[in-house]
Amino acid sequence: MDPNTIILGTAGHIDHGKTTLVKALTGTDTDRLKEEKERGITIELGFAHLNLPSGRRLGVVDVPGHERFVKNMVAGAMGMDLVILVVAADEGVMPQTKEHLEICQLLGVKSGIVVLTKKDMVDEEWLELVSDDVRGFLAGTFLEGAPVVAVSSTTGEGLDRLLEILDRCAGQVVPRRPVGPYRLPVDRVFVIKGFGTVVTGTSISGKIGVGEEVTIYPPGIGAKVRGIQVHGQESQEARPGMRTALNLQGVSKDDVRRGDVIASPGSLRPSYLLDLELTYLQSAERPLKYRSPVRFHAGTTEVIGRILLRGDELLPGSSSYVQIKLEEPVAVLPGDRYVVRSYSPIRTIGGGRVLHPLPRKRKRTRQDLWDEMDVLANGSPAELLEYHLARAGVRGLGAPELSMRTGIYGKAFKREIDHLLGSRKAVRFEADGPIIHGRVYEGLKEDILGILEAYHRDNPLVQGLSKEELRSRLFPSLTGARRPVQPMSQQAGKANQKLFQRLLQDLSRDGLLVQEQDIVRLSSHKVLLKDEESDIRHRLEELFRSAGLQPPSRKEAVTKAARGGDSRTADDVFELMVRDGSLIRVREGLYYHPRVLEDLKQTVIGFLEEHGEMLITDFRDLSGGLSRKYMIPILEYLDNQRITIRVGDRRKLRGA
Repeated sequence: MDPNTIILGTAGHIDHGKTTLVKALTGTDTDRLKEEKERGITIELGFAHLNLPSGRRLGVVDVPGHERFVKNMVAGAMGMDLVILVVAADEGVMPQTKEHLEICQLLGVKSGIVVLTKKDMVDEEWLELVSDDVRGFLAGTFLEGAPVVAVSSTTGEGLDRLLEILDRCAGQVVPRRPVGPYRLPVDRVFVIKGFGTVVTGTSISGKIGVGEEVTIYPPGIGAKVRGIQVHGQESQEARPGMRTALNLQGVSKDDVRRGDVIASPGSLRPSYLLDLELTYLQSAERPLKYRSPVRFHAGTTEVIGRILLRGDELLPGSSSYVQIKLEEPVAVLPGDRYVVRSYSPIRTIGGGRVLHPLPRKRKRTRQDLWDEMDVLANGSPAELLEYHLARAGVRGLGAPELSMRTGIYGKAFKREIDHLLGSRKAVRFEADGPIIHGRVYEGLKEDILGILEAYHRDNPLVQGLSKEELRSRLFPSLTGARRPVQPMSQQAGKANQKLFQRLLQDLSRDGLLVQEQDIVRLSSHKVLLKDEESDIRHRLEELFRSAGLQPPSRKEAVTKAARGGDSRTADDVFELMVRDGSLIRVREGLYYHPRVLEDLKQTVIGFLEEHGEMLITDFRDLSGGLSRKYMIPILEYLDNQRITIRVGDRRKLRGA
């Protein structure tokens, strides 16, 4: 395993010797601020490097112990792989000892070591009593059974044994794989003359290289990585677990602040509302009320928010699904750990996992919306993917956004998606296009058939529905699980057009509908005329045949054919005749009997074969002296039918 992928952090009460211990181990004084040196307390996070006997090199994060600076401790604990819980032998367990341990547990720290400092200030009997007390305190926590080492940072006693134990524990740390987008929660921002803006933090996922583009979230400002340092040394890339400094090009110090996240472009979506799995600590003492204000800590950010419960309150020592409404947006992913602290007085009261970074609001009157959070908390990768696809509706989700919503990346994502596509539980209608849930897709097919069935029932004389009209009726009709999560963008509209074509192809292949140019009908639909409708058809046909090249308008023809009856029926018959070719539309409002046009066409062809070209005056003579009202549309019709071609003020046979 790369030794630079392990972060060792400190935790413990103020003045229990955390910073002194780090200096004794590493030779680095992590208190860099003037105020820290004057007051003798750690205020900001401090950083150092520790070389272990095996050659492993750890990044060390030293956190403040004072209760006023616990928010800085939380920021440092976010990236810890190992923790040293420091307890002064002369004082034992103190309030921040307990709070720091709770924070580490809430943030998912898995392993660590307990160090009893100031060994030189107590006798062996007292040291044994403190050791027993600490072990009892740790019962039931992730540090139960962890090594307990007594040291003196002043004399150096016990430090060699501590290094050996640290080395052994570091060797057991599961390496973080560089899967997913690169992310670095920013804990410091400063300017180096000649280089520009520099941000520091612990890389928590993915990897980044020199020259690559990044985005600063939540503001969404783009930048380029000009240089990288890992644990104080120049590097070409940064990976998870590495203590990292990024020199950013294209941004000023004012463009980025502590709490922001440097990440791969397009990988995060800032949100004011989050779904959370919350463990409410027993030490919180009083119930957590609906809409209670809290301080939300994730990564290195702190934002005020209000807790939204499914009930009126949450009792200490219990766990529940909650939502949090934030005053400022945060950029997180599913699975990220967080801590909440009470608004006033300030202390840690709970924490847990982010379940959904972009949820809908879950009303207390809709218990089903809360119940479905079981999938977000405990669902398999396939169940998570299906949940988000079903919620996305016809909009579907592209692979990057689906990964962001589920927290599933890389090979695991491809394996699960391929399985869903292969089993038809999901549908993708173009390469790298949006993915649609299988139930949504099948529901759309049912909707199309239902729309056509209703249309045929209401319009028995009409051959079918235009594709555009069918599409416009289809998507607004969607309800429930197939409703789009967000309004459709122009890009989504284009995707829906492709989806619509795929639906028609599938239904046509299955023999359920027929496409005739731009008209769609059920395969079972046949136009059957009643006696009255057949009479109207015959009257219309005779009317246009006898009118020759000077036909009546549609309105005139319908009125005459109806003979005082239902003009709507006559108009439906007229439309049917246009659809089946019994009448030909030459221009809007101008229709001809096909026999009339065919006779004229043959006359024009004969003339052009004999004379080679035709002037408009020639055509007027051929057509019996028609006015321009009729001549121009007919000539354009012949051009469009590829019978003639216009050359200047003459026409010739096309291809002649």
